[in-house]
Amino acid sequence: MRALIVGNSDGIGLALSRRLLGEGWQVTGVSRSPAPVGEHHVVDVTTAEFDRVLAGLPGFDLCVYAAGIGDTLTDDLRAQTRAIAVNLLGAARTIEAVVPPMLRAGHGHVIGLSSMADGLISADAPGYAASKAGLTSYLLGLDAALRPRGVAVSAVRFGFVDTKMAKSPVTPFRISVEKAVDVLMGCVRKRTALVSYPRRMAVLTGAVGPALRIGARLRRG
Repeated sequence: MRALIVGNSDGIGLALSRRLLGEGWQVTGVSRSPAPVGEHHVVDVTTAEFDRVLAGLPGFDLCVYAAGIGDTLTDDLRAQTRAIAVNLLGAARTIEAVVPPMLRAGHGHVIGLSSMADGLISADAPGYAASKAGLTSYLLGLDAALRPRGVAVSAVRFGFVDTKMAKSPVTPFRISVEKAVDVLMGCVRKRTALVSYPRRMAVLTGAVGPALRIGARLRRG
């Protein structure tokens, strides 16, 4: 079985690569920095070179998009634009490349690492929240269209994971990278369309999200 992991130089992507290799998968990784495991290509997902690298790769049984960035809002909005380019457009470009061979083969699985921030309006990191909202919506829409043709598409929504992305001073229900990989491996086995973990965090964001949206509308008014 062949897997492509985009964003596997550290964090969840690297730990998942090691887990898959340990279970006998052939793993190809793509990330902006070198990764110490498997076959690997160093390339930025926002560049044209990324498309060329993907075009030269073979078909895969599994593709996991684990690349992600997020920065707090400043007067320089380029960081917010880049978050959208990496988190959403990079995933879309990856899917554009890997799904057609899966459809021709009649099987395959795409997993995108989203976030429970997809249900929030964030004044601190609007590019991150918006990109994850778009990613979750795109993945679930694709799943509805492609699963009947043999290709499952999953959105995995994590809360806080103990990686360099967890920059907030308050990180309730934070989980370890290894626990996140356990959740991902369960998704690989079950091909579940939507996974939210931890569930307590999902309940919290589900309750808080509508209130934040209402508050944003009131501020605009």
